[in-house]
Amino acid sequence: MASSTENEKSVNPVLRISQLDALELNKALEQLVWSQFTNCFHGFKPGVLAQFEPEVKAFLCLILWKFTVYSKNATVGQAILNIQYKNNLSQTEKYQPLSKHQKLWYLIFTVGGRWLEERCYDLFSNRQQQSFCRIKSYIGFGSGLLKLCGLINFLIFLRRGTFATLTERILGIRSVFCKPQSVRQVGFEYMNRELLWHGFAEFLIYLLPLINVQKLKLKISSWCSPIAGLSSSENTLAAHCRECSLCGEWPTMPHTIGCPHVFCYYCIKSNFIFDMYFTCPKCGSEVHDLQPLKYKIEMTELHV
Repeated sequence: MASSTENEKSVNPVLRISQLDALELNKALEQLVWSQFTNCFHGFKPGVLAQFEPEVKAFLCLILWKFTVYSKNATVGQAILNIQYKNNLSQTEKYQPLSKHQKLWYLIFTVGGRWLEERCYDLFSNRQQQSFCRIKSYIGFGSGLLKLCGLINFLIFLRRGTFATLTERILGIRSVFCKPQSVRQVGFEYMNRELLWHGFAEFLIYLLPLINVQKLKLKISSWCSPIAGLSSSENTLAAHCRECSLCGEWPTMPHTIGCPHVFCYYCIKSNFIFDMYFTCPKCGSEVHDLQPLKYKIEMTELHV
């Protein structure tokens, strides 16, 4: 019983999403290494690496392979997710590391295949001879066939959950957990904050259109700078109302609404069209009658 339990714990199947995440992490790492390497040649003449780009990429992937799959039986993405490769061709159920032949063939299929595809495309892209065109068509047919097989393998992987890539299926290497997975503690504090914030935002979106912001602003401004006790005579109007009660500038085409304050025509007209219950921000009077100031008052205002 103890030995059977140990065998079951030694090989832990990996979830499909974890295997796909490991592949994406591997691609991200290769892109990061390549971008950091190209930054070293930022000050050189443009196109220095273009001629040898497939070889340089293959060399960088070779270094990654040496310190990941060859030495630790796992890629970088797998190591982050607590995953490693197992020799699935072994007869025992216990964990068996990859053989040297499997590691070398893994290098040939992944790094060598990619280099061969890129370099052959560069070699035969500008060749017009019939033999080169035939070789190019053969290479294209082989590449398409491999991609079709990769698609079929991916569909089988979605069904069974093993061998995420065609290389793994051909070499007989399988992804397993290094250690038994423990139950993850999931915290919902961040989700609760997001739900609370979204609910508050939706409430504001519903409430703000119902609030007359312009009228509320004018009401607050009337509380901050109240003006009272002005007489309604023309001399007092010309002496004290030298600015629009809305914009604070010199009144343009000054008008009144029946109170001792002066407004620009466009200011009072636009506010009255926007709000039919508009009141004076200074004294709170409603708009009884929109009347322009008399000509002599405007002239007196200018002379003053």
